[in-house]
Amino acid sequence: MNKLAMGILLALAASGAQAANEKIINFIQCGSKASPGIEENISAFNQANPGYKVVLEVVGWDQCEQKVTTLASAGNAPALAQVGSRTLSRFYQNDLIVPVPLSAAEKSSYYPAVLDTVHYEGEYLGLPVALSTRALFWNKALFKQAGLNPEQPPKTWQELLDDSRIIKEKTGAAGFGLTGKAFSSTTHSFLLWLYSNGGAVRDGDKVVFNSPQAVETLEWYQKILPYAEPGPVAYDAEALRPLFHQGKVAMFMSGSWERGQFPAGLEWGVAPLPYGPHGKPSNLLVTDSLAIFKGTGVEDKAIAFAKFITTPDRQLAYEKGYGFTPVRPDHGPKQLVAEDASWKPFIDGVALGKAEPLFYDPEQFQQTINTAIQQVLLNQATPEQAVKTAAQALEQNGK
Repeated sequence: MNKLAMGILLALAASGAQAANEKIINFIQCGSKASPGIEENISAFNQANPGYKVVLEVVGWDQCEQKVTTLASAGNAPALAQVGSRTLSRFYQNDLIVPVPLSAAEKSSYYPAVLDTVHYEGEYLGLPVALSTRALFWNKALFKQAGLNPEQPPKTWQELLDDSRIIKEKTGAAGFGLTGKAFSSTTHSFLLWLYSNGGAVRDGDKVVFNSPQAVETLEWYQKILPYAEPGPVAYDAEALRPLFHQGKVAMFMSGSWERGQFPAGLEWGVAPLPYGPHGKPSNLLVTDSLAIFKGTGVEDKAIAFAKFITTPDRQLAYEKGYGFTPVRPDHGPKQLVAEDASWKPFIDGVALGKAEPLFYDPEQFQQTINTAIQQVLLNQATPEQAVKTAAQALEQNGK
C-alpha cells in the first residue's frame, strides 16, 4: 500500500473515531420547516465545539409540544426543545428540566415582562424565543358603510361596544369577533380583556381571580354577545380570520402574523387593544421557550447552544422570519416600526403587557377559564357564579 493510500485510510479512521466519540445534542424545534438560518447556526456551533454535534428535528406546531412532553415523560427527552412557556412549571416540578442561569447583562437585555413568562420559584426555566402580543384589527370599509370614522378605532370597551352595535345595525355584519371555543386562543383573549380591566389571575403564588374585575370581564362578554358572530362557542381566533377577510366581522383581536395574510383589496387597520372601565391599556405576553432537559449528560452544552442561537442578531432573524414580536427592547423594535408602522401596537404592547400565568397543569387552567366563558355565553351561569367556580378550581391547580 502506498503512502497516499495509507494516509487516506488513517485520516478516515481518525474521522470515524472522532464521530463515534461525539456527544449528540438533540434539538426539537417547532414549525413546518427549519427556521431561517438555524442550520447555519448549528453548523457554526458544531465547528466551534468539537466533540459535540447538534442534531435538529423539526416537528409541526400541532404536534410539537405533545411529542416533547411524551419523550420527556418516557425518560427519552431531547437535550433541548421549543415548548410553550406555560408548560415549564410542570416540567420543573416533575424534575425534567434544569434552570437556565442568566447573567445580569443577559437579563437586562430582555423586556422584564418577557422574562416573567419563564420565571418560576426564583428560577428562569427557559430562554424565551417566540413572543406574541395582540392588537385590534378593524375593517375600514365596514366602518365607512356604518357611518363611522374609518380612521378612528375604538379605544375603550364602551367605544368598542357602541361601534359594534352600530355596525351590526347598519351593515348586518358582526361588529366584533368573539372567541368562545375550548381552545388556547379563547383563554388568551379572556386574559387580554381581564388585564385591560385591571384584573389578574395570580399575585405571586396567590390566586386572585375571584375579583370584581373578573366578574366585570365576563359581564362584558354578555354585553358584546348580541353584536358578535352567531354561536361564538364554535369559534377560536383562527376560525374568525376568514370571517374578517370576507367582511362578515368588522373587528377582531389577533397577533402580528395576521398582517401578511389579508386578501388584496381589504381595507384594514390595526390599533392598541381597548381597555375596560377599571383598567388601562394592557396586553398579554405569550412565549415559546427553549427548555433544557435533565439527564441527557449534555445539559451545559445545551444551555450554551440555546444562548448561541438566541444572541440578539440571531434572535432577530428568527423573529423576522416568523413575524414574532421582538423579545429585546433594544434590538429590533425601532427597525421593524421604521420598516412597517403596523408593527407599532404589537411592540408597544410588550411594555404594557403581563405574562401568561404559570400553573402546574396548564391544560387544566385553560379548561377552567374556557368553561367559565362558555357557561356565561350559553347562559348556564352568571358571571359571579362562573368566576367563583373558576377561582376554586384555580386554587387547587395552583397547589
